[in-house]
Amino acid sequence: MSETVATEGRVRSERHGHILKIVIDNPAKKNAFVPQMMVQLAAAMTELDRDPDLWVGVLCADGEHFTAGLDMPKFFGPGAAPSEIPEDHVDPFGMRNRCRKPVVTAVQGICFTVGIEMALAGDIVVAADDARFCQMEAKRGIAPLGGAHFRYITRAGWGNAMYHLMLCDEFGAAEAYRIGLVQEVTPAGRQVERAMELARIIAANAPLGVQVTKEAGRKFTEAGERAAVEAVPAIRQRVMGTADAAEGIRSFVERRAAVFQGR
Repeated sequence: MSETVATEGRVRSERHGHILKIVIDNPAKKNAFVPQMMVQLAAAMTELDRDPDLWVGVLCADGEHFTAGLDMPKFFGPGAAPSEIPEDHVDPFGMRNRCRKPVVTAVQGICFTVGIEMALAGDIVVAADDARFCQMEAKRGIAPLGGAHFRYITRAGWGNAMYHLMLCDEFGAAEAYRIGLVQEVTPAGRQVERAMELARIIAANAPLGVQVTKEAGRKFTEAGERAAVEAVPAIRQRVMGTADAAEGIRSFVERRAAVFQGR
């Protein structure tokens, strides 16, 4: 990885036997994603999916926070040019190609927007007790486009999903555990260690048995998920070109409260 990319943030990976540890590495900006980092994450997830010697993935982040979400100006600001993920790569949000291997995600500190969606695209989530969650897209005049619109419902049920998706509120690890967004809560600083422990336990099982178990579970949900994924282009078209979307992004950049008009 070049030093230039590293200073802008990067996603790196480490092999630990049959486990691929994938690390979000942009702590100076609360691990906010720039476009190239999303491409790097897709490449790492694709390596996990395709290498027969890799059986389990652990997704985690350096520093105090999992991710503050997208670096909005670099994705949606003037002159923004998001990098394209190759069509045949695993999509970090599991909207197109989903990783067939089990993925354990460890989160801490801020875990906002795309951070929640990437965690939900995996299988098991371990949260530090200082984790803070928020799906705030509607507060910015847009909408979740990375799977929260259906995976929240799958994990938490309709009422809990609508409560947090519509309020755009911030909540902690205890609430995330209560509604099923996370499966374990650990003391802050131990979340990655615990995720690796779980990965080692999974990797001690028959890899093909684990993979077909995940495949079978996906068969149960994929028909409904397919319809939800197919709805995303229409959702994106409906919200991204609106005056409210422009105001939401502008207010975020200008660090002020948005004034929405419903158009």
